[in-house]
Amino acid sequence: MINDIAFKGKRSVEWSDVEKYLRQYVGDIYRIAETEDIIYIGTDLPDEYSGSNYTKHIKGTIAKAKANAAQAIPEMIEIATSKTFEDNKKNKHSRHAKNGWYRYDTRFALPVYDENGDVERYNVFSARILIRHASSGKMYLYDVLKIKKETSKSCQE
Repeated sequence: MINDIAFKGKRSVEWSDVEKYLRQYVGDIYRIAETEDIIYIGTDLPDEYSGSNYTKHIKGTIAKAKANAAQAIPEMIEIATSKTFEDNKKNKHSRHAKNGWYRYDTRFALPVYDENGDVERYNVFSARILIRHASSGKMYLYDVLKIKKETSKSCQE
């Protein structure tokens, strides 16, 4: 759960601010609880997260959700599940993802505020984290993709 909206704005997300924010994680190491995989945060994450093709094509709620999910990168890695593998298919990644790609499911929640600025509820989002498997054998967080708002029935019906 993310308790504050760091990246606000009526119109669009300032991805350069998100990129700057993500730099604080570079060099950090996290462990996925389910698989005990060790995930490193490399220098390529801030630029890829904020400038990937996926990021360029998302708008509105999903764009703001991705921007604010940057605050929960450690927790999103730790709770990741459903590991799947994919061979590297693009030449441009042949050096950085020599051993292919892993994808995991994860979730995060963002607060929804009422007119008084109090938290009214949380919107829950599902996402896939993309991990590149480098020739060194290390696994690096590369991007967060396929963000979707989860829908559920209200408990107050």
